[in-house]
Amino acid sequence: MPPSFAHHGAPIAFLHTAAIHIETFDDLAREIAPGVKLRHVVREDLLAATERAGGVTPAVSLRTQEALLALAEGGARVVVCTCSTLGDEAEQVAGEAEIPIMRIDRPMADIAVRSARRIGICAALAPTMTPTRRLIESSAVRAGRDVEVQEHLFDDVWAAFRAGRLGDYYEGIAAQLRAVAQKSDMLVLAQASMAPAIALAGELPLPVLSSPRIGFEAAARIAGVLVSNEA
Repeated sequence: MPPSFAHHGAPIAFLHTAAIHIETFDDLAREIAPGVKLRHVVREDLLAATERAGGVTPAVSLRTQEALLALAEGGARVVVCTCSTLGDEAEQVAGEAEIPIMRIDRPMADIAVRSARRIGICAALAPTMTPTRRLIESSAVRAGRDVEVQEHLFDDVWAAFRAGRLGDYYEGIAAQLRAVAQKSDMLVLAQASMAPAIALAGELPLPVLSSPRIGFEAAARIAGVLVSNEA
């Protein structure tokens, strides 16, 4: 049975594919929406199956959508999929729920296409690249923007993440952010797990966006619990 951690009666429910995201979003809640309880369900099996297959299979898509719909029936006001690789599944199933279901990185993509023309996608896992490219391109179409998408795959650091060597993972990403920073107008980090690398990258000549804070603020607004003035 996949591990899970839950608060009943929580207005925001999260589907994660890595347990490290629980702390990330609990910290954001304490800062941005103090006192708000979150519900977390961790399904590492979904991302593991995607890695094995080299992409999202119909079976993984179905299981992801079932997990999201189950969360939507649990009393939350909004459900958030924090796995960018499975973000398409969140938007595909959103119309079948009575409450909003969102992918964590859509708000980030919307900001990116409004702010830059040459957008570099940085991903640490190859199967995440295609859904993130589709995400950026669809946000651009919605906004009526013409963007050029560049892909930067940092897959040599993923083994460190899988082994739990998060310091090495973040440092490896930071070094590669510095290496590709001259090639775009803005960089977006395709995976929520990459966000801490921004602080390690030092001064960069362009903005770097990550999804956790931007996406949490959007979810908190939907749930009606945003109390920070930073959004």
